[in-house]
Amino acid sequence: MANQGNDHGNNLADRLKARFGGNAAVMTAEHGEITLELPASQWLDACRALRDEAEFGFEQLIDVCGVDYLGYGEDEWDTDDVSSEGFSRGVEGKGPGRFAWGESPSGENHVPAPKPGRRYAAVIHLLSVRHNRRLRLRCFAEDESLPVVPSVVDIWPVANWFEREAFDLYGIVFEGHPDLRRILTDYGFVGHPFRKDFPLIGNVEVRYDAEKGRVIYEPVTSVEPRVGVPRVVRDDSRYQQAQAERG
Repeated sequence: MANQGNDHGNNLADRLKARFGGNAAVMTAEHGEITLELPASQWLDACRALRDEAEFGFEQLIDVCGVDYLGYGEDEWDTDDVSSEGFSRGVEGKGPGRFAWGESPSGENHVPAPKPGRRYAAVIHLLSVRHNRRLRLRCFAEDESLPVVPSVVDIWPVANWFEREAFDLYGIVFEGHPDLRRILTDYGFVGHPFRKDFPLIGNVEVRYDAEKGRVIYEPVTSVEPRVGVPRVVRDDSRYQQAQAERG
């Protein structure tokens, strides 16, 4: 998200708190990025207000995505002590994604599931061209067994395919969507591949059977469970160094 400036961001954050208050939460991150978290019961009314009321004027929706907070904050890698050989690969247990077909996350390093109603969330990014500002909205689904969030297609029609993608990959049901179908995976795909309890190797593999003369699906047997390598972002001092050298 673009840097909105601290004064600009703080002013918007204060007005959001004053306007929505109650069960809404306003969080300001580094670089003035603002997140407004709303309960499902307040979601649609707040979205309409953010679009229509002149002081906000968020007429453009940029993105809708799903988030699975299972294992959020889990630290399996020691990224503070890194040698020229990279990170240690001493990973124990079967954390999110690191398990075979038919298994479940487990092990000493596996963080328990989040609090009820705090696992699946829909996140929206909005843009106000009129005021040159951006805003992130977040809504948690109350029921983790069947996560449901109201659809915003009637407010921002461009959300249509974004919500279908979040449904396909995370299993979040957008109530009121006119045509909620899978959009990226096969019609017969089982599960939702971006969920943290979905194995990185997948559930089934596809191959052509010469004897049967057709493509068949079967449980994964030829792929070993994968370990994801973390991407660590550190402060880059090259710009400051170049400025100092020129000065």
